[in-house]
Amino acid sequence: MIATDLKHDYAYCEAVIKTSSKSFYTAFSKLPKGKAEAVYAIYAFCRQADDTADAQKPIEEKKKNLIKLEKDLHAFVAGNTPNHPMWRALRDVFHRYRMEPKPFFDQLEGQKRDLSFKEIKSMTDLKEYSYYVAGSVGLMLLPVLASDQDDRKPLEASAISLGVAMQLTNILRDIGEDYRDNNRVYIPSDLLEKYRVDLPMIMQEGPNDRFIALWEEIAHESQTGYREFWESIQLYDKDCRFPILVSAKLYSAIMDSVRQNGYECIKTRNYVSERKMAALVLEARKQAKAW
Repeated sequence: MIATDLKHDYAYCEAVIKTSSKSFYTAFSKLPKGKAEAVYAIYAFCRQADDTADAQKPIEEKKKNLIKLEKDLHAFVAGNTPNHPMWRALRDVFHRYRMEPKPFFDQLEGQKRDLSFKEIKSMTDLKEYSYYVAGSVGLMLLPVLASDQDDRKPLEASAISLGVAMQLTNILRDIGEDYRDNNRVYIPSDLLEKYRVDLPMIMQEGPNDRFIALWEEIAHESQTGYREFWESIQLYDKDCRFPILVSAKLYSAIMDSVRQNGYECIKTRNYVSERKMAALVLEARKQAKAW
């Protein structure tokens, strides 16, 4: 493979993250070029896995596509790189960093669980699901973001906490969309019972005090995950701390956007405004300078 080809492969991956997640791209584009490209390739894999499971196709076709992606991953791990820009870029990432295949397989397990979705009964169930679809991403990124660490084990819990926190934020943002468009309820059934929340009624009438209390309990769990991550941020590579902090701040701010919108996450998808994003980037820069 010539360098020009690899440049095009990474450009493909960058286009994927730039199109799919403005928050992540805003944060990780601030990494040194080599590390940013590695993140783009990892994100492109996760995006392909997620799109395979979420595509508007019959369930059997989605399962078949996910099996194909898993076979490609097995081939990749065995040293046979599928002929696709994402896989070629990912091969370079595996050459440059001490990557582990397991989180990539865990990500696919998360997508399988989405395809054969079962009722989430408790916060424990929700966090387990969130590990597979998002905490696994934290572990994928860890070799890139903590490449200076000979022993990354102490940081694994931190990386998982950030991924799970972000997934819980996603769930809180997308309650209405998941229920209405995807026929999914990610809120644990024991919390619905605890707060006596009738979700079909909420979909019709909008958030009430009981719904808000339930929402805030899950938000507290999410915020705890961000805090656990922030407490260990100085163990990450020095040139990565600012971009990671930006990503955590931008994602955490989604919950504030929902609050400011009166907890209207039923018919509206909430975003962090451009102005707020700029302020959070500046805030993170000031914090990073103090380290």
